[in-house]
Amino acid sequence: MISKVCNDIFDSSIRDYHLLDKVDTVICNPFPANGFDNLLYAKNWVDTVQWHLEDIVRNPKIDSEEGLQLKRRIDASNQVRTDMVEYIDSYFLQQYVDIKPKINALINTESPAWAIDRLSILALKIYHMNVEVTRENASEQHVVACSKKLEVLLEQRVDLSKSIDELLEDIANGNKYMKVYKQMKMYNDPGLNPVLYQQ
Repeated sequence: MISKVCNDIFDSSIRDYHLLDKVDTVICNPFPANGFDNLLYAKNWVDTVQWHLEDIVRNPKIDSEEGLQLKRRIDASNQVRTDMVEYIDSYFLQQYVDIKPKINALINTESPAWAIDRLSILALKIYHMNVEVTRENASEQHVVACSKKLEVLLEQRVDLSKSIDELLEDIANGNKYMKVYKQMKMYNDPGLNPVLYQQ
């Protein structure tokens, strides 16, 4: 099942990042270049770095110039994340290129890659909520509250994983079909963002 592959790779990427826990750590992707596993690991690494950038930028004592640079770095990271999701969808489009959808085939509300993107973020939520559950200096009330949240997140991962596997099975069987729309983010395009093209 593809969801198990995704979850295992995402968990591995998150563990590897936290060996040093520094946003400028250079990725050391253990999977063969140009392979699907490599892409999943790289995708989650980007998500993990961005997670920590989002933490850092919320420091109320951060220098304004440093904060601005971090927000621009986060913006660039979001574009990379979007591009990687589209690479993942391209992989699936190629996988199912010979599948002819049935006449009554349905389209899903989101593509497989965008669901996998949510699975990657969910892996990060689970990791960091577990940190809170096991934090030594946390109050009992905090631990109890976070334990309940962790249970929900784990249940959510089971449900989302099942949904992804079912979606891909439906596509493989012709019961659903993929239709991918490029994100076309306008704020990064100097020709589409009025703040940029009116300079």
